[in-house]
Amino acid sequence: MPVPVVVVRRVSAWLQAHRRAHDKRPWQQAATCWTQAVLFLRWLIDATGVHRLARDAGLSQATAYRYLHEAITVVAERQPDLHEVVAGQLVAGAPFVCLDGTLIHTNRCSTPSTSGNGASKGNDAWYSGKHHHHGGNVQVLTDSTGFPIWTSPVEPGSTHDITAARTHALPALYAAAAKGLPTLADKGYTGAGIGIHTPFKGATLAPGNRTYNRIQRALRAPAERANAILKTYRALRNVTLDPNRIGAITAAALVIATMTRGRW
Repeated sequence: MPVPVVVVRRVSAWLQAHRRAHDKRPWQQAATCWTQAVLFLRWLIDATGVHRLARDAGLSQATAYRYLHEAITVVAERQPDLHEVVAGQLVAGAPFVCLDGTLIHTNRCSTPSTSGNGASKGNDAWYSGKHHHHGGNVQVLTDSTGFPIWTSPVEPGSTHDITAARTHALPALYAAAAKGLPTLADKGYTGAGIGIHTPFKGATLAPGNRTYNRIQRALRAPAERANAILKTYRALRNVTLDPNRIGAITAAALVIATMTRGRW
């Protein structure tokens, strides 16, 4: 696997600690923590089929799925809280952070969206009209270099970026902006509020506004690679598990990417 051995060791240690805390008989597990860590990383990095993972580890397919879900949860829990991430950026003197949304494709959902009173709207909540594909909306926060530092829980693909951001990210980012850490975002976040800087809209802008847009776009350009970094993990190119797990899978991918690049 294209991952340092230290990453496998660390994931294995996390799984071992989890077993000691939650399992009544951890010594009776069907596979070791190392085997479980390798199973999880092979699935995340190469999207290896669970039936192959089960065969290679000498497990039943049901047990392999249980181990996979457990590992996703354990690793995802290692992602720092958004408030911790923002505090770290403030301490480091970061000039800004960037917020962007990404659609994680999936083919395992068909849930009708509902209105406030529970009535069906007749359309699929997980279908994104913007991307013309089923998937989950995940908000990604990056540092000024474009490296992802936090990912949000998943929202159905039909959710607009600004709606998902208001639910999961903006309250913490407003507080950070008040302390001198602004957030740069694209036009999809127009109207997000003070401290969230977006481009001006319009075809015939004043020279000053056009200049502002060019500068803002140049500063935000490195953030475009954050989603590409996360999607180097093939499991995120098309999630075949429960789509409600997309948020945890993305968080786990961020944790592995951060360790792989030696940022922890």
